[in-house]
Amino acid sequence: MKSPALPLCIVLGLLAAGLAPVHAADAKLVITMMPKAKGNAYFISCKAGADKAAKELGVELLFDGPTDSNAAKQNEIVENWITLGVDVITVAAENKEGISTALRKAQKQGIKVLTYDADALADARSFFVNQATPQGIAYGLLDEAARLMGGEGEFAIITATLTAGNQREWLKYMDTYLPQKYPKMKLVAVRPSDDLKDKAQSEATALMSANPNLKLLMAICTPGTPGAAEAVKQAGKTGKVNVIGLGLPNENKRYVHEGVTESVMLWNTEDLGYLTVYAAAALAKDELKAGATSFKAGKLGAFEIKGDNILLGKPYIFNRANIDRFDF
Repeated sequence: MKSPALPLCIVLGLLAAGLAPVHAADAKLVITMMPKAKGNAYFISCKAGADKAAKELGVELLFDGPTDSNAAKQNEIVENWITLGVDVITVAAENKEGISTALRKAQKQGIKVLTYDADALADARSFFVNQATPQGIAYGLLDEAARLMGGEGEFAIITATLTAGNQREWLKYMDTYLPQKYPKMKLVAVRPSDDLKDKAQSEATALMSANPNLKLLMAICTPGTPGAAEAVKQAGKTGKVNVIGLGLPNENKRYVHEGVTESVMLWNTEDLGYLTVYAAAALAKDELKAGATSFKAGKLGAFEIKGDNILLGKPYIFNRANIDRFDF
């Protein structure tokens, strides 16, 4: 743990701003968690798992982030956490290059850094808590799309933003895999939704209008999947334009049961938040070090580490047969 002492000028400045330095009252381990957008249900679910881990470990968890996908705001929050002198910063990076300068600064100040969900540059953090490999996500989505499309026809993708690091990685794998495995399938457009359901719905509507032969909409951000489904439903194209994507079961159940959305792919988001906090605490206590090949996270047990990636596991496909068994 870092020293609890802060320079007097910083303490006075924080008090004047209405902020209490995190180590002024006690030496409790302070772990921060930043989502891409704190109102996104995906990250709210991550926080639920993180809160459980923090309670079990007896650490203080600070959760904060932009209200929408805003890379500059993420940098600003990291700078605030550096000033507060927290022990560990965990971030789901909106822009991997953009956030890395601030994270390197945190490391120089003795603050441990982890990323989760979406990575920064490797030298800006110690480990990445990886929900699934980029290849696994990209191939899984395309395989499911091909199954529904019969391996041919036009489809479009709705993403969060065109700069989102993790989604850019998935798209790179798709660009390689698609012509090799499914040469008769054509990706006609990739449109950003700013991680908002309403914008995803309007983009999906525009895509169907501009591409009358469209057979499938694929959303690679969680608000995008119900947004695309609502667009298909409102357009009266249920059964004509398939919808698949990443998403939370609770946000997509009604569309799955109505036959609008065929399948939703994701991982257990609560487990992602839980694992991130356990890894952060272990890193702060020097119990998690470079070169480790496995890591135990409380009630979830052991996880494999490949290089500097702590792997949560493979994506799971939710469909009409199983989606009611999940509540997150």
